[in-house]
Amino acid sequence: MSATAQQVSAPPVGARRRIGSTGDLVFEWLCRGAGLLVLLILGAIILTLFLGGLPAFREFGAQFLWSTAWQPVEGRENYGAAVAVLGTVLSSILAIVFAVPIAFGIAFYLTELAPPWLKRPVGTAIELLAAIPSIIFGMWGLFVLVPLIQSYIQFPFGETLGALPVIGTLFQSTNFAGTSLFAASLVLAIMIIPFIAATMRDVFDQVPPVYKESAYGLGATRWEVMRGVVIPYTRISVVGGIMLGLGRALGETMAVTFVIGNANRIANSLFDPTTTIASVVAMEFPESLMGSLKQSSLLALGFLLFVISFIVLAVSRWLLRPRLK
Repeated sequence: MSATAQQVSAPPVGARRRIGSTGDLVFEWLCRGAGLLVLLILGAIILTLFLGGLPAFREFGAQFLWSTAWQPVEGRENYGAAVAVLGTVLSSILAIVFAVPIAFGIAFYLTELAPPWLKRPVGTAIELLAAIPSIIFGMWGLFVLVPLIQSYIQFPFGETLGALPVIGTLFQSTNFAGTSLFAASLVLAIMIIPFIAATMRDVFDQVPPVYKESAYGLGATRWEVMRGVVIPYTRISVVGGIMLGLGRALGETMAVTFVIGNANRIANSLFDPTTTIASVVAMEFPESLMGSLKQSSLLALGFLLFVISFIVLAVSRWLLRPRLK
């Protein structure tokens, strides 16, 4: 009897579809429009940067990519991207080298060692660190971190390791201003630690507990479980998170501008000043004339930064793809 009453009261499936078809159609097109809007914005940015930098590419040709010149004097203008591109790549790679071990330690502590009452406060503090504006990191780096690096790292390392063959040149520097490639990399590392640590923590938590419990049952220590179970299970996602942090470091502007020195020369030492694409654009774009060769060169640098960042993020998405299926 109840089954018969249920069949009478429930509307047919086709009727239910017709009732919600208009709302579903609107929602579908809104979602589709949002996706297309992202592609349009992305294409507009690429097109704007490429067309704006086209005069510089025409003027200097492929030499623009490896030239170290940056001569804004009118009548003798000559621009190249090598110093800025190399500074961007080196500072970001060094930031990853500094950040990944610390981020791994944070994630390992939060998932395996921290007591339950401490996990949430520490995790929240790490996430709040990502909310600090980049200009605050730059000011803190300039007034606090740079003097500490100069007093306790640059001068001691230069005196003790500067005489070593081959690697000694990495620590020798005549820079007394303090702003340097090393300072910029350290500030970048502090900025990207929250992103990498949060990613590692989330993927470590996704490991099925039965896998870890089985390893513990066989007598494995916490580190052996992490090395033999957790890392192999999550390595693709961990690498993807690291690549996302690298993409964040590549595009950082204000914090790097404060502490890298903004010198248009290739750094021969970790403690030499240099520059990045973002800092060059931030420093010199307001002074460039509309339609000038200098402005075109800055837009060309922006296009190169976009290409580098796009490649990094595309690789990270490719690495994350197996886990997203």
